[in-house]
Amino acid sequence: MTFNKYKKYAFFAGVFILALATWGFKDDLFQISKNLDVFASVYKEVNINYVDDINSAKMVKTGVDAMLDGLDPYTEFVPESEIEDYKLHYVSTQYGGIGASIFARNGKVYVSDVFEGFPAQKADMRPGDEILKINDIDLEGKDNDQVGLLLKGSKGASIKLLVKRESKGQAVEKTLIRDEIKQPNVSYYGMVNGNMGYIKLDKFLENSAEEVTNALEALKKNNPTGIILDLRSNGGGILQEAVKIVNLFVPKDVEIVSQKGKIKEKNFNYSTASTPLAPNLPLVVLVNSHSASASEIVAGSLQDLDRAIIIGQRSYGKGLVQQTFSLPYNSLVKITIAKYYVPSGRCIQEIDYTHRKNDGSVVKVADSLIHEFKTKNGRSVYDGSGIYPDIFVKQEHFANVTQTLVGKLLIFDYANHYRETHASISNVRTFNLSDADYADFVKYLGDKNYSYSTSSEKLLVDLKTEATKEKQFGEIQTEYDALKAKMAANKKNDLQLHKDEIKQVLENEIASRYYFEKGRYETNFKYDKELAQAVKVMQDKDQLASILKGEGSYKVIGKPVLAMAAKKTDKDDDDQ
Repeated sequence: MTFNKYKKYAFFAGVFILALATWGFKDDLFQISKNLDVFASVYKEVNINYVDDINSAKMVKTGVDAMLDGLDPYTEFVPESEIEDYKLHYVSTQYGGIGASIFARNGKVYVSDVFEGFPAQKADMRPGDEILKINDIDLEGKDNDQVGLLLKGSKGASIKLLVKRESKGQAVEKTLIRDEIKQPNVSYYGMVNGNMGYIKLDKFLENSAEEVTNALEALKKNNPTGIILDLRSNGGGILQEAVKIVNLFVPKDVEIVSQKGKIKEKNFNYSTASTPLAPNLPLVVLVNSHSASASEIVAGSLQDLDRAIIIGQRSYGKGLVQQTFSLPYNSLVKITIAKYYVPSGRCIQEIDYTHRKNDGSVVKVADSLIHEFKTKNGRSVYDGSGIYPDIFVKQEHFANVTQTLVGKLLIFDYANHYRETHASISNVRTFNLSDADYADFVKYLGDKNYSYSTSSEKLLVDLKTEATKEKQFGEIQTEYDALKAKMAANKKNDLQLHKDEIKQVLENEIASRYYFEKGRYETNFKYDKELAQAVKVMQDKDQLASILKGEGSYKVIGKPVLAMAAKKTDKDDDDQ
């Protein structure tokens, strides 16, 4: 074939490919135009002809939500009416208010918590106080959102509240001056046992990296032996803030995370940009099943770089990146644009939203599709299932009786009662309810309703149901009734059987009445098993080094059980 003929064929091939691409693009545009036309026509006909009046804005929102619901939970439409709430949740928790949270109970509005240093606390408002009126507006029948709007307003503006405390009887009018309320990303930092610095980061919103930096600088003045970064129940936030926080412990120009999507322009690598503040301090990161997104970027990158030891439970497994796009009429849409990958190259996304079951339900990434990756020091880590900790600590769950006492607000109520009868408590870190105090709590419950079903009782009910279906219950009824009676008798001992954990919850709630959020943390330190494990590991220099080097059992982190079984089967087959 001559060169000219080759050019001729190449030219026609290029034209053909361009034509196909143009045809495909035009077809996409046609489908979009067609579907929008159908949607608009349906909306128009329903709006005109439906038998009753309809809320058109609500109907369109429902339609858009249904469309996005088939993608993933993080892709969402935010109308103008919800923009402020969206910003509070995803951007910055800053607003004008009094510094108190509220909840509805039996049609009435009560204070659930007050924030130290803000107007509500300065005016001696306390958890359990009932708010009857705001600026002479009766709150009866109003929900939390309505009351929240009444409490919020411009900084410096006055607000008049009619407040009633159960122990006082008479309602009191209080006039407060609204202040700028900013809930910090770092809810607590301080020194804990073993001369360790501790930082609790609740979220990755604006300025979270700056807050962690300030906390770290303050802790370094105490010459800590190590740092514990607590990301438990931190649902994430802004990716760039996560990178900056990692940079506090990792040298400059190290890649921390990359994002990859179908649009090339959305692909991006994020690296550290400055000299670290604590490059050599031993570091532990605490995670649990509610640590997600940006939390997993921090934990995963520090694990992949063998810079920190991860302690706790497997993290949530959200490896998706969202970006917001402005829409007409001050609304916006948040869209998943990419997946993110930590330094070893793994993506920790656990749920496969693309390949759903026939009924539309989602599935986890199969163990057989999970891949092995290597950390900087050659340790084995795996994708598709969150961040598995280097040291796993089993998460303990409270007994049914404890959950019921919390859920029915009896712990909350008793803490308020305790605050009214005790002017102060001992050092919050050593605060312990005495046996006499606990006996008083049990007496307090004497006329309260806290009925609940134990796991055994639920199984017994299921047994009766199945036996009745099979027409065999009559034959076992005598034994059933005897077992049921014995369980009921044992249940009466639950307050004593689970005394330790109930005391723990009580102490936590009571401490907050005197020392606010700080009190909750400090009184709970003595019960925190993950924190104790973190201190223990950093005090053992040999174990610390062994984990980060991947020696012995620390060589492999969180290998999927089914994948191990499959590999063993393959090996057995090869041996035959």
